[in-house]
Amino acid sequence: MSSRRSVIDRALERYFTAHEGQSETIWRAMRYGLFPGGKRIRPILTLAAGEVFGGKQRELVPFACAVEMIHAYSLIHDDLPALDDDELRRGAPTAHKVFGEGLALLAGDGLLTEAFHVLSAPPVARALSPELVLELIHELSQAIGVAGLVGGQAFDLEAENREVDLAMVEYIHVKKTGALILASVRIGARVGGAKAAELKRISRYGEYLGLAFQIADDIVDFQGEAVGGDGESAYKERKKATYPSVIGVVQAKEQLKELLQRSARELVPFGARAEPLKALAGLVGKQALHEHDNPTIQEMEP
Repeated sequence: MSSRRSVIDRALERYFTAHEGQSETIWRAMRYGLFPGGKRIRPILTLAAGEVFGGKQRELVPFACAVEMIHAYSLIHDDLPALDDDELRRGAPTAHKVFGEGLALLAGDGLLTEAFHVLSAPPVARALSPELVLELIHELSQAIGVAGLVGGQAFDLEAENREVDLAMVEYIHVKKTGALILASVRIGARVGGAKAAELKRISRYGEYLGLAFQIADDIVDFQGEAVGGDGESAYKERKKATYPSVIGVVQAKEQLKELLQRSARELVPFGARAEPLKALAGLVGKQALHEHDNPTIQEMEP
């Protein structure tokens, strides 16, 4: 994690150097959304999935950085008063608290646009085939558009303060969070040269991991604990469409364990090359499944 995070951070630093003749404020706001980052799980997934199939780091890094830019944009927008209305992110004031709502909105727009600027750069097409790059851009844009992240966020907003069933919660999670995680894995694997059967198997890993990631986050937030300082209160979480609010914390943890086990099984044929991916899956569930649970919350019914 540490070495791969350093690779991502160095590359992002190169992309976000000073730009003469452009607004310094918007670049500062964009950087604020990127640095310091969290665990960098999504771009590390891209690197790790590509390395399973012998992918070269220099070919994988642009895609990994684009994924992280998109993730950062989504967080800036999620924090805005019109959406989650959060004041803290990773223990620091959110972008709109520092720069104002207008610049925070533009910073998110800028990060999203810069992600595709990076991927469409001529060196990327020269390192890989132009056809593959176009296909990957298409896949990534679908994962974060109305069919993925944006659509999931829309359903999430509509579900607030409403009774929802488990099927709707899973749909929201798969789109809002799972789609970008799955794309991160698939893009890395495809850059690395995964064959059709291999891509299908590692995609199942990505699907299980994407859903597990959001369930774990829901559990931690529901229990009122902070993930890197930016968790929401348990009271706020109960109004949202989450696994704990629908089926309870105990069953949510069982579902999380099952998904993590399934994801690990999909990696078995890849042997030692997939150990980083297996470790990343373990990291996803670590905090949500720790042994020192609050027994009152743990026993709560939905």
